[in-house]
Amino acid sequence: MKAAGTQAETAPRTTARAQPGFLGGAVAIAAKDLRSELRTKEALNASLAFSVVILLLFSFAFDPTAEETRALAGGLLWLVFAFAGALILTRSFARELPNDCLDALIAAPISAPALYLGKAVANWLLLMAVELVSLVVFGIFYNAPWTRRFWPLVGVIALGTWALTVVGTLFSALTVNLRLRELMLPLLVYPVLIPALLAAVQLSGPLALGEPLASDMMVWLRLLAGFDLIFTALALTLAETALVG
Repeated sequence: MKAAGTQAETAPRTTARAQPGFLGGAVAIAAKDLRSELRTKEALNASLAFSVVILLLFSFAFDPTAEETRALAGGLLWLVFAFAGALILTRSFARELPNDCLDALIAAPISAPALYLGKAVANWLLLMAVELVSLVVFGIFYNAPWTRRFWPLVGVIALGTWALTVVGTLFSALTVNLRLRELMLPLLVYPVLIPALLAAVQLSGPLALGEPLASDMMVWLRLLAGFDLIFTALALTLAETALVG
């Protein structure tokens, strides 16, 4: 009788431990996606090759030392980041389609916001890796002394990349079952991202050339940070609808 009672008492505890919490579920999903992508490197290699080729072509098309080209440094960087990011974001949920893995993830004991957040964090880390390599290529081809403002520039890129990721991951979930998802995802994401991309371009331009940010640039920084906060909360709220319907 004592043994049976002990088993009855420990059974609910075992069940509770089997269900991860919000952060535990998000970390598990992010780790799974990172392992999966690093194993195949499909989206990572494609986005990295795209970024390097675009930067190389622009360096041939324009004089990298010209003031006009250097003035467009921020826009050029985010043009590359935005299109390279679409390659990674499209694969975020599409890799789960074979063998009904997406249905299994939705049925798993993980909340939809935790599943979404894990996907977003994994996409953000992959995009940051691609962008840091692209920065090195940018500095070489365009003679840009961006290392002088390394940490402020990385901070701006991190905020801008999170804006791209938080919106792109949500729309990736919405378009995963569409046949033309590679085309629909950029068409849906980029109009929403206009305020964040505009702020990121304005902030990245002088930093990429090794110049400090002027005091009037702080309004762009507040806009970018506010965009991240608002759309992160909005995406977590809509994650259940986007994933389950």
